[in-house]
Amino acid sequence: MKTEIVKWIFRLVASGILLQTLFFKFSGAEESIYIFSTLGIEPYGRIGSGIAELLVAILILIPATTWIGALGGIGIMTGAIASHLFVLGIEVKNDGGLLFSLAVITLSCCLVLLYFDRKKLFNLLNLR
Repeated sequence: MKTEIVKWIFRLVASGILLQTLFFKFSGAEESIYIFSTLGIEPYGRIGSGIAELLVAILILIPATTWIGALGGIGIMTGAIASHLFVLGIEVKNDGGLLFSLAVITLSCCLVLLYFDRKKLFNLLNLR
């Protein structure tokens, strides 16, 4: 019972962050345009990553597919963190490192969720 509550907390945190950032990506907020222009993938990267994040957030919220969403979230957030570390910097447009922090929190939640559902992943890979 307690484990299920903990899983739901991690699901809601990860999905909440992913869903919250969609507004900025899909509305063409100045900060989002700046980020994806700096990365050289505006507007397709912005819209594409928004669609991917929406799909991942939905998968995380469905208990049977949480592990798939967590894998996708790990991939997306690893890319976001790498972009911050190697191209954008920790702080983007004087945000105090907020976007970077949100990416780290989301990655951490996805890693914990994948750990909870590791048996599903291991079964897929025929591991024990």
